[in-house]
Amino acid sequence: MSFTIYPAIDIRGGKCVRLFQGDYAQETVYGESPAAVAKEWEAKGATWIHLVDLDGAKEGKPANFELIRTIAKEVTVPVQVGGGIRTEQDIAAYLEAGVARVILGTAAIEDRPFTEKVLGQYGGRIAVGLDCRGGYVATRGWLTTTDVKAVDLANELAAYGAETFIYTDIARDGTMTGPNITEIVELAKATGKQVIASGGVSATSDLEALAASAAEGVSGAIVGKALYTGAIDLTSALRLIGERGSHVG
Repeated sequence: MSFTIYPAIDIRGGKCVRLFQGDYAQETVYGESPAAVAKEWEAKGATWIHLVDLDGAKEGKPANFELIRTIAKEVTVPVQVGGGIRTEQDIAAYLEAGVARVILGTAAIEDRPFTEKVLGQYGGRIAVGLDCRGGYVATRGWLTTTDVKAVDLANELAAYGAETFIYTDIARDGTMTGPNITEIVELAKATGKQVIASGGVSATSDLEALAASAAEGVSGAIVGKALYTGAIDLTSALRLIGERGSHVG
């Protein structure tokens, strides 16, 4: 299995930002134009772009749709989008706008019939985001922690047809402390599905460690702050990992 590096662009108020541990009060702005940032990552060799509508995640509905549509049209590589996607209309609108894959988070917890339906309808164009604190899933822009264990939810949704999970350890997100590799690999093994790691990637060695588990289902990593601070050089990391990212058809 190939291993894909996903440069992350978190959008809030129309700007490219990063939060510390998902805290909206701890924000750093890294770019006034998310579209320009996306084109920069593409130019450096990215084969996918990961977009997060932070305003949408908090409001419960897409808030930066037009901006995301622009990004999807201006880059030639596929983009995946998460944040506030909770209706069939949201999914259809993003896919029609050129987004390759949409990510469900809160909806996957709070509306299981909806999730089952759209997984059956869209299959691999849906990814499920499992944003976790201590192994339990958080929802609504990470503001609410549930009593649902990530592995239990993933197994249930895999039975509905989920093929891709994005596992974020909130305690590590934006902290540059390294990903929670143990839990990521355990989730991949438990579900038999693809798991994309998110949160805490701080060095190329983290990417190497994750890629070493590609055969067990760890199919990629989302990298944010480490790219913006220069701790990871995207072009060098792609060369080292030998990425063979592919488009979703």
